[in-house]
Amino acid sequence: MKIEVYSPTIRRKEMDAVLTAMVEERIGPGERSRLLLQTAKEQLRFDFALALRSPAIALHLALQALDLKDGDAVLISALSPRYYLQVLSDLRLIPMYCDVSFSFPCMNRESIEKTINSKSAGVPPRGIVLHHTLGYVPDTASITELGIPVIEDISQSYSLPSQDQEKDAAVMQPIRGVFAILGLEERDMLTSGGGALLFATNRKDGSLLRAYSNIPAEYCLPDINAALAVVQFREAVRNMARRREIAQVYTQASLRAAHKRFVPLDGVDYNNYAFSLVLETGMKDVAAYARKKEILVENAFEQSLAGSGISDSADCPVSFSLSLRTVLFPLYPRLLSQDIQRVSRLISTLP
Repeated sequence: MKIEVYSPTIRRKEMDAVLTAMVEERIGPGERSRLLLQTAKEQLRFDFALALRSPAIALHLALQALDLKDGDAVLISALSPRYYLQVLSDLRLIPMYCDVSFSFPCMNRESIEKTINSKSAGVPPRGIVLHHTLGYVPDTASITELGIPVIEDISQSYSLPSQDQEKDAAVMQPIRGVFAILGLEERDMLTSGGGALLFATNRKDGSLLRAYSNIPAEYCLPDINAALAVVQFREAVRNMARRREIAQVYTQASLRAAHKRFVPLDGVDYNNYAFSLVLETGMKDVAAYARKKEILVENAFEQSLAGSGISDSADCPVSFSLSLRTVLFPLYPRLLSQDIQRVSRLISTLP
């Protein structure tokens, strides 16, 4: 039986929550969306948040709230999701693509300053959208010191301490950007089947989002999705503990392989959103070898700007290289023990 590279963690609790919403015929935006915001606030500690139908809507509103003008530049990583470019185009904003390093897939202050100096003659962009790529958390504190408004995309980096720590400490790492987006799409760390939370952690920034409190219902997250997301928040610690266990097995196996892993920043625990390797050999060879073992793998950045050929490979050579050589292996809480061992053996014997 083939092992899929990805599977959403939907158990009986999630199914029951969605079924209850359907039986009660409460599927549009309403009470469950408000419950979701209350539940999320316990971990995210925000001042104000909006529950929206998609990350694209969340990014659109966040950029609007920054009061950007037509033709303003917004700096984004070349490994950002493709939808970023569509949102910027809709708002008539100009993307400024930034490269990353081979050891860490997110932008840092050095790469941002280099991009500003080389592409805009030192004129800073009006905003930065900082994607926490593959769940890795960038040094947002140093980036915000540049004085440019930052929107953090934590869709893949949402994490909580393990269950053996104090319950009161079960809060996500601090958000330092003006706004943060927590996507709830199928492949985000938490899922509602589609949607996103857009939030601000302090009152000053929260007041900018309150201007959108009365947006039409068509922009808001339906209750049928919110019901699923509430359970995802409540089960997060359990699911993350399982991810940690699986990743430990894979990490030991990778020590016997010739391929490299990304390295989290010092003092920041990785949430094990994914298990990726930067290959020394070709992607096709590894994918073919995995198929023989009935295990599916995939290009980690196929849907990124660099992977889609949108950003300029000459301006962002590292991102372009990573988009050709970074592979994802199956890592999700529902993996069976025998499947984990199969994937582990694959990793340790990669060509």
